[in-house]
Amino acid sequence: MNGTTVDMTRGSPRRLILSFALPILLSQVFQQLYNTADALIVGRFLGDEALAAVSSSGTLIFLMVSFFVGASMGAGIVISHRFGARDYDSMRRAIHTHFALGIAAGLLLTVVGVWLTPTFLRWIRTDPAVLPDAIEYFRYFFLGAIAFNLYNVCRGTMTALGDSRRPLYYLIFSSVTNVVLDVLFIGVFRWGVWAAAAATVISQALSVALCLVHLMKPGTLYQLRLRELRFDRQMTAEIFRNGLPAGVQNSVIALANVIVQSNINAFGKVAMAAYGSYSKIEGFVFLPIMSFGMATTTFISQNLGAKEYERARRGARFGIVTSVVMAEVIGVAVYAGGPALIRLFSDTPEVIAAGTQQCRVAALFYCLLAYSNAVANVLRGAGKAFVPMLVMILCWCALRIAYITLILRLIPELRMIYWAYPITWGVSSILYFIYYHTSDWLHGFDRAAGRTPA
Repeated sequence: MNGTTVDMTRGSPRRLILSFALPILLSQVFQQLYNTADALIVGRFLGDEALAAVSSSGTLIFLMVSFFVGASMGAGIVISHRFGARDYDSMRRAIHTHFALGIAAGLLLTVVGVWLTPTFLRWIRTDPAVLPDAIEYFRYFFLGAIAFNLYNVCRGTMTALGDSRRPLYYLIFSSVTNVVLDVLFIGVFRWGVWAAAAATVISQALSVALCLVHLMKPGTLYQLRLRELRFDRQMTAEIFRNGLPAGVQNSVIALANVIVQSNINAFGKVAMAAYGSYSKIEGFVFLPIMSFGMATTTFISQNLGAKEYERARRGARFGIVTSVVMAEVIGVAVYAGGPALIRLFSDTPEVIAAGTQQCRVAALFYCLLAYSNAVANVLRGAGKAFVPMLVMILCWCALRIAYITLILRLIPELRMIYWAYPITWGVSSILYFIYYHTSDWLHGFDRAAGRTPA
């Protein structure tokens, strides 16, 4: 194909998904290094209060950006579906609309994030002792929101076209830069927690610059031209139809996680630091699940665009099984190595004990987390984005909040909050299993376009 696109409608589904998922996995590892490097270096050089400040803002940052990340997933589905159907004119219009939306969203995030930072952090009951540092970190992060958003747009576009390698190369460079800047700003210059956010923003901007150089290369199927950036009415409608459910789902789940964070914050800075440390570990655990999910979504969307229904079914089955097996193997390792993993972030015995407890509660249930996410990605790739939204809102938001509200009245202990995750993963997995095996998810795009399934 022209440029660096990859046609996933021909060849072995297993080989294609594996070769596509591996660079995504490595990209996600380096992406996770951004925040993990911040937490490790901040915790080691600035202490537990600074670590708690960085950790307390994590769920709030996800709440702010999650809607736009979900909407961007919808754009990737539209682009990959049109690419699979060989409708290159519509594909290019979708790409330019995607970038226009990304720029607008980045500007909005910057204004809202910087302006309302203190209000948001007080809403989640951030410990007054760490509030000044948390406000500092949060504001500097959102000064660079447009870079964060545009990187997701660039990566989503290239991934939709079957190119998972270039985002990896660009991200390796920027991740190394981020670690170097973290050590320089905090370890050498001894600047405050704001410097960790500044290092992340600078590094993210570098990765965006590299992506744009590639996407604006003349003579490719996908060439990005500044003069063609606009909100195409048809493409905007399709992007929102596929992305709005994911955006709403991400936002509602993020809101639920903010409520969880708020309840954890009420137990004090030790609980905050422990939860933040575990969250960094789980972030790495989730990477293989995300990688195979993204690869499976692109594979299914391209093949359904090409009317290759049986290939899509085989790819879905392989993606789900692989994700579940990998997640459980990793879960056993996290269960066994919990204390050593938490100790990477803090030497405080109380933090290690609380973080280890969460590892031991959740780790053996990672297979349920993987199954729910794998099926959700299959359905999004098939144009059935509303179903994952509904399941996740019911299970990962409403049920999770209801459980925590009730259980803390009966047993006001930190460990009971940890159990909210495996319980809600299990319920969502049951619902997904029923839907996946009883519905005609393969013909989601045909039905949305008013066509009779073949």
